[in-house]
Amino acid sequence: QVQLVESGGGLVQPGGSLRLSCAASGSIFSRNAMGWYHQAPGKQRELVATITSGGSTDYADSVKGRFTISRDNAKNTVYLQMNSLKPEDTAVYYCNLHMVVAGNPPLPMDYWGKGTLVTVSS
Repeated sequence: QVQLVESGGGLVQPGGSLRLSCAASGSIFSRNAMGWYHQAPGKQRELVATITSGGSTDYADSVKGRFTISRDNAKNTVYLQMNSLKPEDTAVYYCNLHMVVAGNPPLPMDYWGKGTLVTVSS
């Protein structure tokens, strides 16, 4: 069973920075893609950034140039560095581990953390 625990959220002023961390249990971390999603009040959960097991990254257009996703496989941890934060970045941020179980057909599986709240306000 995979457990994901996020940390690092909080209140920050517009233009400020925060770094989120997500620690994963289990031995499958390094072999699978990881991602950060956010969900603002009254809205659907949206993709923020992803990173593959090989380190390739992808970002939502709204955060390109401001956010950086990274991973440390030795620590089973994925990070989200958030700079130049805006009020519209306010949301609960969730860590995701995505894997595909081999089979016929292959079975995609997703694990989620409980989330950490980021509030950007003056």
